[in-house]
Amino acid sequence: MNASAAPDFQPRQLVELAKDLASEFPWLPQALAACEGGQWDSPAYLRFVFSEDSNQSGAEWQFLANVVLEHEHHGTVVVDVLKGNRIGGIELLDRIED
Repeated sequence: MNASAAPDFQPRQLVELAKDLASEFPWLPQALAACEGGQWDSPAYLRFVFSEDSNQSGAEWQFLANVVLEHEHHGTVVVDVLKGNRIGGIELLDRIED
């Protein structure tokens, strides 16, 4: 699935929420504003870093935390924060199909 799978969502739509609700990650708003590309793994998940061998020595994906934001249009959004001030992916929980 490519980035056009959810054309109405752009990570920059989360910048103001991140400023207000994720003060423990002061770099996050700027990182969200700069996010481009990514790959839609499903209608609900936009990946920026592949999680293959996650958290293993030398792996690109080194998980740190989840930041949960409530967006007025997209609903509950979970940002996967990685070590090194990176965004691993963004999940739009309201788009998960049962």
